[in-house]
Amino acid sequence: MKNYNTKQKDMILDIIKNKKYDFTIKEIYEELNQEVGLTTIYRLVNKLVSDNILNKYINQNNITYYEYLGECSKDNHFYLKCTNCSKLIHIDCDCMKDLEYHIKNKHEFKVNPDNIIINGLCKKCSRGE
Repeated sequence: MKNYNTKQKDMILDIIKNKKYDFTIKEIYEELNQEVGLTTIYRLVNKLVSDNILNKYINQNNITYYEYLGECSKDNHFYLKCTNCSKLIHIDCDCMKDLEYHIKNKHEFKVNPDNIIINGLCKKCSRGE
């Protein structure tokens, strides 16, 4: 990013970091009251995806959504994502090392531990609340 975009970049990052659920680029654009161009938003979001700061996925309606993965200083972490309410829960757990070791040695696949997301239902949604 060029320095003259620092204010725009900071505005976009502030919105993204405060998102509790997944979002679209259009939502960011509208929240910024169209003060920042779509090209700038797309450029930054794509960089954040490549830097493993955002997760990108396309839903069944072919709409692209993004999730802020948060900042983590630990190696043994993963995320639980509720498929009902879209809540993203950060988990630090040593069992991930065993799972990564198993996958690498038994299935010859190296896992990227920064992007492990397990889908399911959170406690609240599984109770039907």
